Amino acid sequence: MLQAWRDTMSSGPSSPPQTLTKPAFSEEAAIELVDRVFGLKVSWIRPLPSYDDQNFHVCVSGNRGVAEDADEYVLKITNSEDSHEPDLIDVQTQAMMFLSAEGFPSATPYLTKDGNLMSLESGDTGSGTKKYMVRLLTYLPGTPVAKIAAPTQIFYEIGKLAARLDKALAERFRHPSVKSLHRGQFIWNLANVPLLDQYIYALGQNKYCEVVEQVIEQFKEKVIPKLSSFRACINHGDLNDHNILVDASSASPESPQYRVSGILDFSDMSYGYYVFEVAIAIMYMMIESPDPLQVGGHVLAGFESVLPLTREERGALFLLVSGRFSQSLVLAAHTALLYPENKAYLTITARTGWRHLMAMFEVGQDAVEKTWFETADAYGSRGPAPPPAGR
Repeated sequence: MLQAWRDTMSSGPSSPPQTLTKPAFSEEAAIELVDRVFGLKVSWIRPLPSYDDQNFHVCVSGNRGVAEDADEYVLKITNSEDSHEPDLIDVQTQAMMFLSAEGFPSATPYLTKDGNLMSLESGDTGSGTKKYMVRLLTYLPGTPVAKIAAPTQIFYEIGKLAARLDKALAERFRHPSVKSLHRGQFIWNLANVPLLDQYIYALGQNKYCEVVEQVIEQFKEKVIPKLSSFRACINHGDLNDHNILVDASSASPESPQYRVSGILDFSDMSYGYYVFEVAIAIMYMMIESPDPLQVGGHVLAGFESVLPLTREERGALFLLVSGRFSQSLVLAAHTALLYPENKAYLTITARTGWRHLMAMFEVGQDAVEKTWFETADAYGSRGPAPPPAGR
């Protein structure tokens, strides 16, 4: 997610906007960093889109005599705010390494000349000298889901991937700083949908404001009291249509089959619940779909092929998906007021998101759930799991 949104959340809507701390290294300075910190010579370099951090796609030669398949990397220069949280960045990086070792298509870091995962580097990019955490990550090829006409098959695969990823992290990932993932007031954690009432003013008085207020109130009433009945885990937290890369696994242009080739952006990792991850995936897979209300059933089927939801979790899914739509849309509107020059970028989701959220409420929870659950159950999944022992 966009760090600028997160940075403005901590102090309330009436506070002055915090200074953006996005790095602004020149290509020449980036080439020098790769050489000095990682001991690699850059053959070519090009900038990659990013809001708060700075990313470069680099091709290198002379990898210190280490035989590796990859010669393309992403130089990731973290904004100065997040660079003050090395434990969190370390956990995120270690999680990526763990998942790659488990067979997931996750980037891994190229070590610095000193043998470290990252290096804190000084840079003066126009606003005084600041410290930026620098990493070199393997480049993952593929096309973002947002850029393809996604068939239902890939929605199922993404749901399955989401469940497998969270399950692996919950059951086997260990790190001494994993406690840093307990991010209580982190605005993008789905448990914090009620915090949106501080930012809803950005919508003005209109039908959108009314539906978000409805989401928040229903969330407080029907979801928050049931959080203790959900199964806890570590969430990736941002499996959106730009953070999941795919490539075609069949040669048929008429009906291409896709496989996930990359999982990007672990900066929203936090402790949460399995049902949060599937709700987030459903919401973002709806964004570009011509038949958005059908999408949820296919994502859910994939998820439940690995981890069937309990009745309580299924019962919360509609409001969790609505809550994620509300987070994305409200926080985008709030931040666009602070940084109007970036409004087009910040409001990408809003192009279709409002229409989808309004449609969910117009059709109604019962009808949407019926569509989702009948679609999922038609795959032959086991249906809802029994409640956890001791609940």
